[in-house]
Amino acid sequence: MQNTVILVSASTMQKMKQSYQNSLTGKVPPGAVFAAKIPGCSITGYKSGKVLFQGPTAETEASKWGQSPEKKPDAARRAKSSGNPLPPNIGQLSVIGSDEVGTGDFFGPITVVSCYVEKGQLPLLKELGVKDSKGLTDSQIAGIAKELLTFIPYSLLILPNEKYNRLQQSGMSQGKMKALLHNRALYNTAQKIAPAKPDAILIDQFAEASTYYRYLQNEKIVMRDGVYFSTKGESVHLAVAAASILARYAFVRELEKLSKKAGFVLPKGAGAQVDQAAARLIKEKGMAALPHFVKLHFANTEKAKRIAGIS
Repeated sequence: MQNTVILVSASTMQKMKQSYQNSLTGKVPPGAVFAAKIPGCSITGYKSGKVLFQGPTAETEASKWGQSPEKKPDAARRAKSSGNPLPPNIGQLSVIGSDEVGTGDFFGPITVVSCYVEKGQLPLLKELGVKDSKGLTDSQIAGIAKELLTFIPYSLLILPNEKYNRLQQSGMSQGKMKALLHNRALYNTAQKIAPAKPDAILIDQFAEASTYYRYLQNEKIVMRDGVYFSTKGESVHLAVAAASILARYAFVRELEKLSKKAGFVLPKGAGAQVDQAAARLIKEKGMAALPHFVKLHFANTEKAKRIAGIS
């Protein structure tokens, strides 16, 4: 399916809506002004001024409005990848993307999400404000995530602290934990969309491809076909950005649950305020409660113990 996006003024948007008056679908997606369908083309006008044309006659229909297609930056060139070279047009393909949150946080679990974004949905995701979750507030993430959850096929995996600590103490590295989670989440999403297949699978890179697959060498099912790795994956394809948002949303909700159990708000990250919060937790609930809330091998554990007066 051909996709063309143009930018128009508010007045032109209204003229377009009037022009397609007899072809309006009556079903307007989030952030849109109108949605219409004519033979060979679907047209959706957004509040931002962008108009999406989809279908065999998309380019022809868009050209009637005397506007040039919106130019898109080649984000793939800015990112670094290992394994197979990224397809030059990966940003415009239908992709399963995956990302994780919580690996650097003392409190809270690791959350991994993979999700499938069809190329025809890319303009809608842009309108919803999908981008790397690190550039969004928790409230923005919650708003976008709730929209995404209504139409994006996804898989969410949560590694709670107790299990994380058991695996780490048994000798498993955090990198291997992440590889196992990503692989399973990707498989789950692929199963959800079957028999459809993505044009590519993109993992926000946290290890070299060779290292990643070495972590998975004992797994019965390993996703390999069409799998690519890239740093800054959220800038390469919105599927990774959407995955980062859903993973962050899940992490924040899990941290809120832990905060209720703790009896006070548990901070994110691994800074000085985290040490103070962990010390308070130790004083109020004892060392035995700590594995439920934190990643024990972090240096924050010893710092918190010192603050709490435990040698």
